[in-house]
Amino acid sequence: MLAWGVVRVRGGPPRPAVRDGDRAVLLCKLGLGDPDLASAVRAPELNALIELGADAWRTVLDAAADAPAAARVALADCSPMLPVRVTDYVDFYASLEHATNFGRIFRPGAPAVRESWRHMPIGYHGRASTVVVSGTPVRRPSGQVALGELAPTRALDFECELGYVCGLGARGPIAIDAAEKHIFGVVLVNDWSARDVQRVEYEPLGPFLGKSFATSMSAWITPLEALAGARVAPRARDPEPASYLRASSPWVLDVALEVELDGEVVSRPSARALYWTPAQMLAHLTVNGAPVNAGDLFATGTISGTGHSDQGSLAELFGGERWLAAGDEVVLRGRAGEIELGEVRGTIVEG
Repeated sequence: MLAWGVVRVRGGPPRPAVRDGDRAVLLCKLGLGDPDLASAVRAPELNALIELGADAWRTVLDAAADAPAAARVALADCSPMLPVRVTDYVDFYASLEHATNFGRIFRPGAPAVRESWRHMPIGYHGRASTVVVSGTPVRRPSGQVALGELAPTRALDFECELGYVCGLGARGPIAIDAAEKHIFGVVLVNDWSARDVQRVEYEPLGPFLGKSFATSMSAWITPLEALAGARVAPRARDPEPASYLRASSPWVLDVALEVELDGEVVSRPSARALYWTPAQMLAHLTVNGAPVNAGDLFATGTISGTGHSDQGSLAELFGGERWLAAGDEVVLRGRAGEIELGEVRGTIVEG
């Protein structure tokens, strides 16, 4: 299976590439005749190629599949880069189980899931400048861990998520049945979180410093088209969503996820149980007229299940008894049938 990325070869300039097994196919060496394509595959990120549309993507993938040996480089000789220039980033809250768990943690004695959550995909507008590629070290952030007390977080957490890289740019609203035309591909996302900072600041306006220090995404983007066989019907809705959120053929991706902490697998969530679909997220994101650009990123929020072994964060797995320490490495992996999504990993450093 081919996946999109950007690599440096032996310290050279960033170049768009396609991963094919243990090799990276350098797109600038494919001899593409179309001048727009030839220019796009020499850019330092994939945005220009994404803007050319689905026909161009297929042309490049077909050429990459038959690429000559001269265009192929061992992955061991490549340094993966952030594959897209992310100009906007939104993180949603699409797992009912995760929303329920955190409602109980943050609002004990109150309804775990507020009424609005079942009527629309809830999300927050993240900082695109802090999206980093897999392998980038994550520095422990500071914030108000208690009112008036500025300190390094003592409750550093990971969040296991799916992310969607936007395709053709458009000004909203994007109709829900047209949403997938504006999705280029799928990545794994770790939305690192400082839970003590988050708890202090999340009301009245929601996440800010507790979330804005780092979001890691996988270096390789799985084409959405390649995951057609992983589509499954979403879970039943109650109440029925508003008309702009009703797709003619709704789907979520059946992706089996895995969270590894310091070499030990601690959780195996599944994306098939997500309440809100990617098309609903994109339709809601743009219903007010907001634009999306090629390469923008939106993510599902933490994906959790109903048992101890399928939670997507430390807060849910260990109830606040364990947080990330210096030197801890978190690795997220995903698989849809025979297709492996590119992993995302990060190690915690201090200062």
